[in-house]
Amino acid sequence: MLSVERYEKILDELDKNKAVKVSELSSFLGVTEKTIRLDLEALEKKGLLRRIHGGAVLLEEKEDRIFPIAERQSTNNERKMAIAYEAINGIKNNDTILLDGGSTTLQMAKLLGDFPISVITNDIKIAHELIGKEKVQLMVLGGSRIGTSSSLYGGQATDLLNRIRVNQLFFGATGVSIEHGLTVLNSFHVEWKRKIIECADRVTLLADSTKFEKVGLMQFATIADVDSIITDDKLDNEIQSKLQSKGIAIIISKMKS
Repeated sequence: MLSVERYEKILDELDKNKAVKVSELSSFLGVTEKTIRLDLEALEKKGLLRRIHGGAVLLEEKEDRIFPIAERQSTNNERKMAIAYEAINGIKNNDTILLDGGSTTLQMAKLLGDFPISVITNDIKIAHELIGKEKVQLMVLGGSRIGTSSSLYGGQATDLLNRIRVNQLFFGATGVSIEHGLTVLNSFHVEWKRKIIECADRVTLLADSTKFEKVGLMQFATIADVDSIITDDKLDNEIQSKLQSKGIAIIISKMKS
């Protein structure tokens, strides 16, 4: 088993249980405890967990942790809705857009329907939100659901992307770093996100300010691959200036009072 595969499984166990033990991971993954300790050390250096005697635990709340994933996706809803409103303003009549699966793009789907548009997505929650909207021409990319995610992945979806061209892509990332680029925690996300970036004329990242200068497990793109970023007004001014100096349009959304 490759180290990156072990990392994924370790992080998955951590996401589920909030703590992991070296002895249990050694048995589960079929490697020595020494190997597991080295894995935990590498993941700690990436800021993905905190080692303790005999294992590892989630980062403390104050450390702005990435896990648990389900909890993170259900937080910052006001920021995500404000970002979604801003994203809708950049869409034109009859555009073809691709909405990547995610909580912020789901908020976008809830706002669509007032003008004619074509939407391509791999997310069944987004598709369900758009089904009854007459002005929305919907295409759902097939594939298999992984775990409890509402997004579909697989060869069928990625093959179809080779024949698709869209005006705009709206997508998210686990971590956004000027140095380390855009990162995710799962390998099956990597190929998908690379493909959707390739098929879009304009690439827009939707990321609330808590995602910045965080680094996930695997990089799927650099900052230079993005045309614009829509975020909230809590983004650090220095980070904003550095991004703008690289030619990236930064759109700041404001939460409604």
